[in-house]
Amino acid sequence: MSLFLWIKLVHIVSATVLFGTGMGTAFFMLKAYLSGNDEAMKVTTNTVVLADWVFTMPAVVVQFVTGLWLTTKLKIAYDSSWFIAVILLYALVGLCWIPVVWIQIRIRDLIGAGAVRRDYRRLMHVWMALGVPAFSAVLIIFYLMVSKLGAYT
Repeated sequence: MSLFLWIKLVHIVSATVLFGTGMGTAFFMLKAYLSGNDEAMKVTTNTVVLADWVFTMPAVVVQFVTGLWLTTKLKIAYDSSWFIAVILLYALVGLCWIPVVWIQIRIRDLIGAGAVRRDYRRLMHVWMALGVPAFSAVLIIFYLMVSKLGAYT
């Protein structure tokens, strides 16, 4: 297999890890929150924070590096509408994800210090609100990766 296909495979797998981990941790975090069980939230936030560092963060870096490499190899101009859209959406995802990670850590620490649901309810609402544009942007990026709409214009 050529280097190009290996890098493309790594890019696709890291996109899968990024999206899958995000969906999975979001599901479990929301499910734990809606259960009203503070012990479930404690265990879940510990696991979600760990998953973000073990899976999400490396996938974010791999996505960026392999994405730039593939863009160059495919001779897609950095000033193309496709590249600009992808980078802006990637930045939007990052701008949502960074506070989400902070919120998850904050909730984990609050619960560890004995906080109850009412103490972190507002943080969870912000966490949920940030998830909608982040996941929407990832879906649009997937569409652009597959379609290459605007990549060569």
